[in-house]
Amino acid sequence: MNVVLFEPEIPPNTGSVARLCAATRSPLHLVEPLGFQLDDKHLKRAGLDYWPHVDLRVHGSWKEFLQRHGEERLHFFSKKAELSYVSARFEENDFLVFGPETRGLPESLLDANAKRCYVIPMMSPAVRSLNLANAVSIVLYEGLRQLGRL
Repeated sequence: MNVVLFEPEIPPNTGSVARLCAATRSPLHLVEPLGFQLDDKHLKRAGLDYWPHVDLRVHGSWKEFLQRHGEERLHFFSKKAELSYVSARFEENDFLVFGPETRGLPESLLDANAKRCYVIPMMSPAVRSLNLANAVSIVLYEGLRQLGRL
């Protein structure tokens, strides 16, 4: 499975997701613009010494990403979605798309892909959203479970 971070903003979150991708052998796609430089010390620190094991692919824009992967199975994750992530049916080589930490995926992207947008339900209305790295972990491991990889 592929993890896609659309315009990520916070280096430690991306570093944690990179470590997760190394652990699960999942390619990590970063869609620019990024809210940091790839040599950021906080990014490197969160990824520890696992960066050599990350299959990192950087795309200059969403348009560039779609030119390369637009025909693939894309799943979008947002607190604004209505379908629970547990209702998604994952297949090998699917792409799991997550938005930037402070604003999430653009409404236009969610509207255009409504049948492929999923939410991780919150039990408490006091919590707006989960940390990006936690959300990616939950969804990626559900996908791997469905594929019989656990």
